[in-house]
Amino acid sequence: MIFQTKKNLFALLLLAGILSAGQLKSEPLGTDSLSLTTIIRDVVQNHPMIKKSLEELNTSDAKIGIARSGGLPNIEFASTYTRIGPISEINFPGLGNFQLMPRDNYNAAFNVNQTITDFGKTAKNVSLERQGKEVTRQSIEQVKQRLSEAAINNYFALEYLQEAIKIKDEQLNTLNEHLLFVQKKQATGSATQYEILTTQVRISAIENQRTDLETARQVQVSHLNSLLGKPETKVQRVKTELNLFLPNLQSDTLISTALQNRDEMKLAREKAKLAALRYSLTGSLNNPVFNAFLSGGIKNGYIPYMAQARSNFAAGVGLAIPIFDGKRNKYKLIEAKSAIQVSDDETEISRRNIIDEVIESQASLKASQKKVDQSALQLKQATQAYVLAKASFAAGVITNLELLDGSTALSESRLMLLKSRIDYTVNLYKLKSAIGERLY
Repeated sequence: MIFQTKKNLFALLLLAGILSAGQLKSEPLGTDSLSLTTIIRDVVQNHPMIKKSLEELNTSDAKIGIARSGGLPNIEFASTYTRIGPISEINFPGLGNFQLMPRDNYNAAFNVNQTITDFGKTAKNVSLERQGKEVTRQSIEQVKQRLSEAAINNYFALEYLQEAIKIKDEQLNTLNEHLLFVQKKQATGSATQYEILTTQVRISAIENQRTDLETARQVQVSHLNSLLGKPETKVQRVKTELNLFLPNLQSDTLISTALQNRDEMKLAREKAKLAALRYSLTGSLNNPVFNAFLSGGIKNGYIPYMAQARSNFAAGVGLAIPIFDGKRNKYKLIEAKSAIQVSDDETEISRRNIIDEVIESQASLKASQKKVDQSALQLKQATQAYVLAKASFAAGVITNLELLDGSTALSESRLMLLKSRIDYTVNLYKLKSAIGERLY
């Protein structure tokens, strides 16, 4: 009668330890848990890669300004002093010697040079730099998307590790209660040393698993702090956010959407435009340049009062027509045309990679959905098996170690369901990213 009471007490303790967790979504550790939306927002706003890319936009603006300056006048002020010797002189009999120039020469003038037309070269250069800015702008979107993907992977890895550690802690509590129970039984001669050693081995194994999980969690927290720009020692917790909605998706629709929306394709299209503009600009490098110049100031050296400074000016126009440049432009055109072909090939490579990624992501999502269903069924069966094991233990049909096997199977089933749900959510985000949906 006393032994039967102890068995019932042990069963109740074990059942309480296993079922106290109840649902899969337990309360997150810590009180200041971070949401996924908050993490992504902070990352795309403050990460140095984003700041670097935004600074490259400023560089692009400067390049556009430099290109535009080709159509603006160049104005400078120049002044010189020159001491000349010997001085050329002319001798007139009876009149003496006359200097043809002063020994001390002074000159100060404003010089203006203005390109009237370079036959489209400046305009093409401006268009090229503007297109370069669009490429930079599109690259920023791609960087934001990649950082969002990294934040999502880190977030759900942390979520899994947090919940897995809680499940392991519950297992340890159950095993320690069982260890106390069998130690008391051994004191009365109702249990063997084998039961104690077996329980201690299980406790040691679970503790090792928990240590591995905790180490992995600390690593993921460090990665999260790096993404957020926080001190590496800052303790971070994340909320539980699982999406178990399976959209009805068709492969053809997904692929066409991806090819239209993916940053890689947008960037490839912008690079193709850039390569075409560079080819056009290269073809115009040998265009004639028609310009005007104006210079005005004061200088000395005018006959007959050569020492006196006088105002002066010079104005005119010029035309420069390149005739032969050593075939440099010819080879630059070949290079630019080759760049267009390379851009087209890169676009095709991106297209194929995107199609593969969409199909793979869709297949992974469907597979993870099946695993969620299977894991949920497994948890239901493990729960039923444990209830039956408890009843059998109370009736004296099975040993307490066999009941403990049932509790362990129940905990492992909960862990498997947690992992499958997180895998599903991560795969759902991967599919969204694969079709070009913004994650931020």
